[in-house]
Amino acid sequence: MSERILVVDDDYLTLEHVQKILAAEGFQAFLVDNGVSAQQEFHRVQPHLVILDLKMPGISGWEVCQNLRRISDVPIIILTGLGDKEDVVRGLNAGADDYVVKPFQGEELLARVRAVLRRAQRAPFYYDMPMRFGGGDLVVDPGEHRVTAYGKSVELTPTEHRMLLFLVQNAGRTLPVHTIFNNVWSYESKTGDQSVKWYIWRLRCKIERDPRRPRFILTERGVGYRFVPM
Repeated sequence: MSERILVVDDDYLTLEHVQKILAAEGFQAFLVDNGVSAQQEFHRVQPHLVILDLKMPGISGWEVCQNLRRISDVPIIILTGLGDKEDVVRGLNAGADDYVVKPFQGEELLARVRAVLRRAQRAPFYYDMPMRFGGGDLVVDPGEHRVTAYGKSVELTPTEHRMLLFLVQNAGRTLPVHTIFNNVWSYESKTGDQSVKWYIWRLRCKIERDPRRPRFILTERGVGYRFVPM
């Protein structure tokens, strides 16, 4: 059975273009042109993936993304003409798994679609009990998708959560940047190094008491990063 993908965009030409790209690879595309219909269709279709524009009349893509993330872990790819760094950060903070800027190449979109679907299909990473690091200052509970740092609950985006779990799985090992990227994003990119550095910084800001003097996620200069469990 082919994966169902909900595509949300108020531009008909974009909807038609994306539908052709997806259909050629065997995906089922369900098209809607506004945020209200997107939320209704989401419950009806129960898609494996959502491709979402941001600038739409009525309910914006930002709001749709946040609303979907509250009720589901379904992968979300933002596909938009907004390419400023602030927009990308806002989209990822809203809960998106990936961010593609228009105009886009069909091959790139398909690569990202396949990557997020692969991640969603991977077996979850479980421990019987929550993992405690640094004497309990950092608690990671993969089964419940909960992270606590210094007694406070931490809200992580899906990508931040995947990266933290990968670092934890390899605690004590120095991981090259390209290894982190390939395991968290699952596709090749010329900007992969910058993506990893950016997300490492975001994680440090959320789980470290002082992100400029990290205790848990250390930089091994010229090599990569290492998670220190003690």
